[in-house]
Amino acid sequence: MTPALMKLENISFAYETLPVLKDISLSTREQDFIGLIGPNGSGKSTLLKIMGAILKPDSGSIQFKESSLPKINKKLFAQSVSWIPQDHPMVFPFKVSEIVLMGRHPYLSPLSFESEEDFEISQRAMETTMTSQFADRYFNEISGGEKQRVMIASALAQDPEMMLLDEPTAALDLKYQIQILSILKNLNARHKMTLVMAMHDLNLASSFCNRLILLDEGQIVRDGTPEQVLKKDILEQVYGIEVDLGSHDGSIRVHPVISR
Repeated sequence: MTPALMKLENISFAYETLPVLKDISLSTREQDFIGLIGPNGSGKSTLLKIMGAILKPDSGSIQFKESSLPKINKKLFAQSVSWIPQDHPMVFPFKVSEIVLMGRHPYLSPLSFESEEDFEISQRAMETTMTSQFADRYFNEISGGEKQRVMIASALAQDPEMMLLDEPTAALDLKYQIQILSILKNLNARHKMTLVMAMHDLNLASSFCNRLILLDEGQIVRDGTPEQVLKKDILEQVYGIEVDLGSHDGSIRVHPVISR
């Protein structure tokens, strides 16, 4: 069996006195496309931040490629794991090409400048994410869906082994949701990139992810394929509503039952 890319054991975390994650254990492997699902407040974003070394757990251990995370050089970790937050506030007027090129920063020394190779890698990242056409536009002037693609391009320019995304399709219309998830699926399939993504839409998660982790109140309720996780009794217990399950093109479809 392929060794785990990242392994979390007995992770717990609290904001001051508010417990958010409770005894979480999981492993990710090369080419996993994991959807973190669960109600608001279940711990999805916090778990991603801990996996990205943005937050430090109160207890438990994390290994990346069989090395303890606290002992890994921060620059090397930044080259291997990219983090895409839900919001992208940009105060300064950077162009799209400049934002993407920032993804190369983990490879630069404090006094060095970007090389021709850095520019070439950034250009390929824009081509992969279909953002080349607005490379010279300012980031704050493009649409929400375009911004999300630019941030994925910047993360891709890092040439990471793992990409962590916090609700990358939130507040986007259906066209951009499908576009972004299709780009991510391509990165997963062709570039063998491991993806861990917080999601709210269970149907999109079922269609694009090969593995789902269902969280509730800071604990893992179920971890497995969409067929193993999206069960009527489990979803009704976790979400507190009645649902019907169907299928389309081999993917599970979840429909809330609306009383009239």
